[in-house]
Amino acid sequence: MAYTPKLTYKGRPLVRCGNDIYYGSMTDPYVVYLQVLSNRKENGVDVADKVHLVLLSTDDSKPLPERIVRQANRVGLFNALSFGDIMLQGVLQQKK
Repeated sequence: MAYTPKLTYKGRPLVRCGNDIYYGSMTDPYVVYLQVLSNRKENGVDVADKVHLVLLSTDDSKPLPERIVRQANRVGLFNALSFGDIMLQGVLQQKK
């Protein structure tokens, strides 16, 4: 039975565990790893403030430092996801 993600952004799956978020499918050559570094209160709700993004290769034969393609920091989860989508689309189009 095929896995269907419950949460997606622009057609790609989002998987979250605590402050770690993976954006993209592990069957693709690259995914974006987002790490929420800090939160702030907005109307009594915790909202992601500072987010660190890492564009990772999904090639398991490489050690982790070599799998890192690009890194960035953004303020706000929406800004981070938007930038992560741009990074992911850019690298996937270059590989075609």
